[in-house]
Amino acid sequence: MGLRTNPTQRQRRLGVELRRLRTSSGLSVGRAAAFADLGPAHLGHIEAARTAIPEVKLRALTEAYGCRSEPLVDALVAMSRSTGKGWWTDYKNVQGPHALDLAELEATAIGCRSFQWLYMPGLLQSAEYMQALFESAEPHTEPALIEKYVQFRLSRQRALKDGSLRFHAVIHEAALRMQFVPEDTMRRQILHLVGMARLPHVQVQILPFTASINPPTSSTPFVLFEGPVPELNTAYVEQPVASPFISDPEHLNQFSHFFQSLSTSALPPIDDQVEPEFHARKDSLGLIQHLMYTM
Repeated sequence: MGLRTNPTQRQRRLGVELRRLRTSSGLSVGRAAAFADLGPAHLGHIEAARTAIPEVKLRALTEAYGCRSEPLVDALVAMSRSTGKGWWTDYKNVQGPHALDLAELEATAIGCRSFQWLYMPGLLQSAEYMQALFESAEPHTEPALIEKYVQFRLSRQRALKDGSLRFHAVIHEAALRMQFVPEDTMRRQILHLVGMARLPHVQVQILPFTASINPPTSSTPFVLFEGPVPELNTAYVEQPVASPFISDPEHLNQFSHFFQSLSTSALPPIDDQVEPEFHARKDSLGLIQHLMYTM
């Protein structure tokens, strides 16, 4: 079997974690490979995500590295066993590899925290809002292709709607006021947002213009994904050219701190238990209602 030329994010992450465990143990590639009856070049290909690793050899490596966390080892084994196939596979001729990687990550994560500055988070968008955005951004694209883009993004919401993914979004007030879509579309999107926020596993906060905080990372939207074990948490940073996945612990801690600061400065979340008329303080729902009144 030939070497992979375009490994997925999951395959790259597995290689990164195995390399991180090896370097933490102080073992060279040659010494580590010997523990699993591998050649040094073969282990190098595994760490670079160019080839797969059988479970027995993966477990031999983690034992050699002194990894005592059974949940982490089991999570790595699950990553190595995965075929990477899911509903997103049907869109491989429509979407780029980053979008497919994102869909797989959303399907396997147990929680995520999202900050958005100009748009509604993709997992909280209505189909009408999606279509209006795509048509505005790509006015010459065939309607049939736009429809496939919409269906792909709607399919990404499965994990949210079936309750398998905890979701916490901090959305800047600017995203509610931007006129990228028709006003009536935006009104219905805001109502959709409120409806999604009432799900027990969804929390939505609005960061108002009056908040005394400068959004971090030059206002770059980002999502923090909680993996099956903390060691496999991932940050996804949206960029206009390429949207990277970040796994370095130091950077993950920075993004986690960024999100905590944003959440602290944002208005209290939409409360799914309290009727709007009983709110006695400024909160996210109150701002949304005020905004819709002025639209």
